[in-house]
Parts: sequence; structure tokens; C-alpha cells
Amino acid sequence: MKGNLRNQPFTLKIGGALAAALLLTSCDSTPNERREVARSAGRELDSAARTAAHKLSRIGKATATYNEANRTRRARPLDPRQQLAMEAKLMGPYNGQINSLTPQDLPAAYGQLVRETRTQRATWTDRDWDYARAVYQRLNDQLKQVRMDMPARDEVRVRARQAEFVSLQAGHAVDGIDAATRKQPK
Repeated sequence: MKGNLRNQPFTLKIGGALAAALLLTSCDSTPNERREVARSAGRELDSAARTAAHKLSRIGKATATYNEANRTRRARPLDPRQQLAMEAKLMGPYNGQINSLTPQDLPAAYGQLVRETRTQRATWTDRDWDYARAVYQRLNDQLKQVRMDMPARDEVRVRARQAEFVSLQAGHAVDGIDAATRKQPK
């Protein structure tokens, strides 16, 4: 193993320590000494497994709590005034025109949505993301209406912007799960 052991994956650390202990003690030791080294290494492995299981359990509970809060929040209908306000913030020059966007307009409209999402996301709450998703869904609905008339190169640009929006949203979800995990008792 090259480098510092702290930089190696957990299993390599434990496995390497166990192998080294067994190899080093097998040359100049008695069977009882080797047995004690193996027991000690086994206890270390058991302790590490319990710690990992505890952490995994905490993360699972936090994720379930986060998901339940999301389902509850999303079950409440969106306020139409706030939907319009979010559309105005995100769509800029395309505000109020989503249902009439042409195949030529859609790549730029998705670009506008993603640029504004990148800019504003740091201050958004989970509910703000609900409103942003509603705007994104309206754009997707319009895309379905005109997609057959869209050139392939434009569709590729739109798909890239869709992937970025979903990625930004997923990053927010990861942050939420991380925060929920930190709130779980240790």
C-alpha cells in the first residue's frame, strides 16, 4: 500500500492491518500469540462494522424523515400568485409566454431557466424548488407540444439544459438529506 493509510478506503485499512498483523506474528510467535492477534483484529473489525451499521441506520432514518417532509409539502397545492412570481423571476423575457414558445425559442428559454436557477438556488427553500419545478414542468409540457418540429441540434441543447436543472435540484435534495442526517441523534 502506497501513501498514508488515512487516505485509503476503510476496508483496505482494516484488511491490510489484519494481514500485516498475521504475517508479522506468524514467523516468530507461538500459536497462542497468533490466536490473540487474530482475536484482537476480529474485535477491531466487529467494532468497525457496528459503527458503520449505526451510521447507515442514522442516514436511513434521516432520509426517510426528509422524504416524508417532502411528500407532505408537495401534497399542498401551489399558490397561483407565487407560481406567477417564480415564473417571472426565472423566465425573464419569456415570462407569460411559455405556452406559445416555438421550437426556435425553447433552447433559449431553457437556458434562461437554468441560468436563473443557478443564480438564485442558494437562497431557495424547499417550497421555492417546488415552484421552480412547476415552471420547469410547464416548459417540458410546451416542449412535448412542439418537439416534432424541433431540429435535432436544438433538442440536444434542450436535453442538456434539462439535465442541468435536474442536477441542480438533486444537489439541493442531497443537501437536505445531509442536513437531516446531522439533526439525527448520534
